[in-house]
Amino acid sequence: MKAMFYEAFEQAPEIRTLPDPTPSEDGVVIAVGASGLCRSDWHGWMGHDPDIRLPHVPGHELAGRVVATGRGVMRFKVGDRVTVPFVSGCGHCSECHSGNQQVCPNQFQPGFTHWGSFAEYVAIDYADTNLVHLPDTIDDATAASLGCRFATSFRAVADQARTGPGEWIAVHGCGGVGLSAIMIATALGANAIGVDISEEKLAFARECGAVATVNASDVADVAEAVREITKGGAHVSIDALGHPATCFNSINNLRRRGRHVQVGLMLGEYATPQIPMAQVIGHELEIYGSHGMQAWRYDAMLSMLAAGKIAPQKLIGRRVSLEEAVPALMALDKAEATGISVITRFS
Repeated sequence: MKAMFYEAFEQAPEIRTLPDPTPSEDGVVIAVGASGLCRSDWHGWMGHDPDIRLPHVPGHELAGRVVATGRGVMRFKVGDRVTVPFVSGCGHCSECHSGNQQVCPNQFQPGFTHWGSFAEYVAIDYADTNLVHLPDTIDDATAASLGCRFATSFRAVADQARTGPGEWIAVHGCGGVGLSAIMIATALGANAIGVDISEEKLAFARECGAVATVNASDVADVAEAVREITKGGAHVSIDALGHPATCFNSINNLRRRGRHVQVGLMLGEYATPQIPMAQVIGHELEIYGSHGMQAWRYDAMLSMLAAGKIAPQKLIGRRVSLEEAVPALMALDKAEATGISVITRFS
């Protein structure tokens, strides 16, 4: 198979011909139809993720068709169109038994703990626990975009933050995660505010449903700007970027008893950001992490998509080849492009 491959962190990946994968007893092999490019892939390539062992094939947002199954797989067969959460559970531990596969201590992560989907084929373990059947009405590129950013945002907005109709939600960072969060919050009846430093991204945020936007480079105090719009602060706030400044602002712009959800990864030099702890205590703020979404929760998201309440396909910016994805991966920290880039051509 052709695959993107690197043998050292921070060195330009290459397109190599590698052996085709074979399924484990409880796994499958998927012919990749599409794979999204995500900032998490850049973090991995930079060496920020301790789960990655070199040499490596990145890629964790994927959709495709099953081409081989292990002997123990019962729910899926060759020919099924599928996607998979980027955090997959083992199916055997107490967290998995409680339905919280996204925090499984033995988790399987394509593109991180194992070789990923920037390739013609990818092997996925624990298939019966983690694979999601795809309806024919959803194309591969749209389905791939669900695997990390959209699904993670769905859990963050709907489950972790418990966002309700009429509430104010501030979304800091209007990249793929942030735009997904704005679209989902709007579908749930909330009032979304997009915060970014790019007017182009803020305009796109308004197209995705944001009722107000804040250009962080044009205001003296982002939190104060949000409090002014919301008449007292956001009920919910999300750091969709993963930066000390956006994390701090997201907590600081909450009203009393508000909920902050950290979605953007805080790795490397950003791993221990400053937070306004006196405000957390005095205002009884809630702080949550959100790390992927369980396969069994996809039905709710897919139902909203089928009903036309959410349109993740609107977030797809560029459709690129495997070769074009190499420079795109290396530039993901620049966050200049609007929308999501998806690999749709592998040969």
